[in-house]
Amino acid sequence: MELRSNEPTGPIEQRWTKHKAESKLVAPANRRKYEIIVVGSGLAGGAAAATLGELGYKVKCFCFQDSPRRAHSIAAQGGINAAKNYQNDGDSVFRLFYDTVKGGDFRARESNVYRLAELSVNIIDQCVAQGVPFAREYGGHLANRSFGGAQVSRTFYARGQTGQQLLLGAYSALQRQVAAGTVKMYPRTEMLELIVVDGEARGIVTRNLITGEVEAHTAHVVVLATGGYGNVFYLSTNAKGSNCTAAWRAHRKGAPFANPCFTQIHPTCIPQSGAYQSKLTLMSESLRNDGRVWVPRKKEDCDKDPNSIPEKDRYYFLEERYPAFGNLVPRDVASRNAMYVCNDGLGVGPMVEGQRRGVYLDFADAIKRLGEQTVRERYGNLFEMYQRITGDSPYNTPMRIYPAIHYTMGGLWVDYNLMSTIDGLFVGGEANFSDHGANRLGASALMQGLADGYFILPFTIGNYLGTKRSFKPVDGDHPAVKDAVAEVKSRLERLSNAPDPKHAPEYFHRKLGALLWDKCGMARNKAGLEEALREIPKLREQFYREVKITGTGEGFNQALERAGRVADFFELGELMCLDALHREESCGGHFREEYQEDGEAARDDEKFSYVAAWQWTGDSSKPQLLKEPLTFEYVKPAKRSYK
Repeated sequence: MELRSNEPTGPIEQRWTKHKAESKLVAPANRRKYEIIVVGSGLAGGAAAATLGELGYKVKCFCFQDSPRRAHSIAAQGGINAAKNYQNDGDSVFRLFYDTVKGGDFRARESNVYRLAELSVNIIDQCVAQGVPFAREYGGHLANRSFGGAQVSRTFYARGQTGQQLLLGAYSALQRQVAAGTVKMYPRTEMLELIVVDGEARGIVTRNLITGEVEAHTAHVVVLATGGYGNVFYLSTNAKGSNCTAAWRAHRKGAPFANPCFTQIHPTCIPQSGAYQSKLTLMSESLRNDGRVWVPRKKEDCDKDPNSIPEKDRYYFLEERYPAFGNLVPRDVASRNAMYVCNDGLGVGPMVEGQRRGVYLDFADAIKRLGEQTVRERYGNLFEMYQRITGDSPYNTPMRIYPAIHYTMGGLWVDYNLMSTIDGLFVGGEANFSDHGANRLGASALMQGLADGYFILPFTIGNYLGTKRSFKPVDGDHPAVKDAVAEVKSRLERLSNAPDPKHAPEYFHRKLGALLWDKCGMARNKAGLEEALREIPKLREQFYREVKITGTGEGFNQALERAGRVADFFELGELMCLDALHREESCGGHFREEYQEDGEAARDDEKFSYVAAWQWTGDSSKPQLLKEPLTFEYVKPAKRSYK
């Protein structure tokens, strides 16, 4: 199979405009004839479903939460980027494009990234019109703040709850279409299979998480906007329900999975406190805008009260190592440096497996400079969250933070139209392999989700429908539909009847996550990856032999739904290690210890300037590698330096 990006040609600033002008359209009266399935109701899915419904298509929107308002997009805290240049500090669409390509370590498709930067300015106008309460300056203008990886202030925010407010805007638009009858919501419903007919995505198989009923839904187009796969590591900043099943089922039906080893470590997370902790809590990257990161210079000070350590004995390692960006270096750089100082014995906090895994994020200077009230206005809800979890007030003592798994840059491969290699299967937001390359800049996830949902998918889906026009009828009696339903029921039956049931799904998930974090986490090496590739199949075999599912599939059964997700995580985890082993370079969030220069990632543009997209072959240990070469006309690859 050849991967075709289908990106337009010509000057990059004209490509999206040219593409829209040349796209086929569907007349308003004809849109009612087409049915579109949207899986996921976060920013990408909710925005897409609302916009497609507004256009007049018949839309079915599925989410496994009890309400679209509980989509994980709600947890994004810090802000959303847009090249408005309200601060008059030199920002522009091209500057945002440049920062994003550089931040992704030159492993993204230029045409897509420029379109994202171009659409960013429209997103803010759309959200303001919906009533999103962005922070404002004294005179009434929208406020901006700085974020990692940029030297301009382009991040719009609503205190520390930007994702929540943006999601409520998309939710209100979605509910308007539900009331109008163009969108039908299916909450507490999980997609378990993709229906493919003659190479086209024509529907999905779902399980009702309350009743256990398995049923098929058919349509002319399927949109996956189901988020990322960070929970493969078990401990992550993702919601506990976040999973990879929808994307993985599409992968097994023929959609290549691209760059799975590109996972992002977020530097600003509350450190793990116990062996049986079920998830980690993110503290917004916006805190690095005013907080200063440091550790004691002397090991003997690591267990002291931080307020008792004099200034001369504090090591502000990001400010010293990266004077041009300081505490606002990109996430991968900040995370690795926190790991380095902890490995050197300078970490703070309690001992975890023989090491102190924490660094300080200190707001004393900001409170002195700005006043406590201003800091409270900017970060009050985040400080309150931290105090509730740890018992310490950041107004009085520095926060303790440590890197954790957060976003995933890998995902299903898509072309410029956001369509996978399966005709009619579109993928938006974090579920696709994204515009962020090997590392996402902070505040760009919300930007991509809304750009995909509000502005890109409605156009490209219309072009697909307008080009194809005629579809063969597909209903519940079609052989492909019956086969997909039978496949789902067989899989659920196998999970429910393990030969020697002993352990809950979480037991195996925790073991898999620890293995991946240790061997394919913040730093990877050949020996560790090869060890993981030997151990994962053994653990997977034990899972299918010993997973214990209480109850039956005929009703509410969270153990069964979790087991299905863990089963898919096993196959994805194996592919992540294969991808990381094959990519013999370091770039962005993919850090191979053998390929570094003075502790920084050492890219190999000559050998690895491509998207690695893996095709399912039926054997999870032997996927087929497909390559999409990356060319850079406007941002020439260079050594990625933030010093």
